[in-house]
Amino acid sequence: MIKIYGKVWCGDCTRAKRVFDDNDVAYEYIDIEKESQYIDYVLQLNNGHQSVPTIVFPDGSVLVEPSNLELTKKLAEVDLP
Repeated sequence: MIKIYGKVWCGDCTRAKRVFDDNDVAYEYIDIEKESQYIDYVLQLNNGHQSVPTIVFPDGSVLVEPSNLELTKKLAEVDLP
């Protein structure tokens, strides 16, 4: 399953979730401020930065703060259930 690591106040996170919702793509949203055990993972993926949204795909690929175009293109490339 796709995982979106974000923060509730993050506009880019809301926008990314909307792209997934508009395309009927299932995902798990993880608010790293409420589930702080994931902060270290986000830092690791982003070279020490808490950049959100950090989106991890089932194939292990990662997009960080993608535009709608980047995200839509990636969704077309990924084999989703």
